[in-house]
Amino acid sequence: MKVLKFTLHGNHLTGPESFVLAVGVIVSFVVAYAAIKFLMRFIQYHDFKIFGWYRIALGLIIFGYFGLQQLIK
Repeated sequence: MKVLKFTLHGNHLTGPESFVLAVGVIVSFVVAYAAIKFLMRFIQYHDFKIFGWYRIALGLIIFGYFGLQQLIK
């Protein structure tokens, strides 16, 4: 919603606000790049077996929890 207001009403940022916005965009880009680089290197040397078992276990826990909630009602 704020993005829509920002684009419709124009850029009314002060100097310090523009600086903070620019720093936020740059930091977000650097962190995202580092995270993607780390994960790409990680999957080159590791497989997804642990992740698969984790997702199966989490799915069973969630289904069990909500199943019990339905039985209690």
